[in-house]
Amino acid sequence: MARAFIALLSGTIFGTGLALSGMMNPARVRGFLDVFGDWDPTLAFVMGGAVTVMAVAWLIQRRMAKPASASEFHLPGTTNIDGRLVGGAMLFGIGWGLAGLCPGPAIASLGNAFVPAAIFVMAMLAGMALFHIAERARSSARKDLT
Repeated sequence: MARAFIALLSGTIFGTGLALSGMMNPARVRGFLDVFGDWDPTLAFVMGGAVTVMAVAWLIQRRMAKPASASEFHLPGTTNIDGRLVGGAMLFGIGWGLAGLCPGPAIASLGNAFVPAAIFVMAMLAGMALFHIAERARSSARKDLT
């Protein structure tokens, strides 16, 4: 129950931050990405704030034996920069630039701009499913080679 409440509270804070910062406004996001045109630098401050909050969170986490609602931390490992990472980052950036949304703001936008956000979320879910299918096929092909 505590984990569900923490997740709900975290999601609410995150969604509120997205709404207040303008990250749910595709025109503002595209304006930020248009560095050679009519550039809108306001989201740089949002990113700076997010990096600052995350830096503080990492400092706090280092001093904690375990998280408040779990038995241990589940932190991502370090990975090398490879073609899959670069390709994924490129696809993410292209989608963000074209739609003006990324996954978090798109889900939060379901509450105030349902149709455009729903189209984006459906396309995002289709892409995730396609990736899952491709990964299964890739894994299966590797097993067949061994």
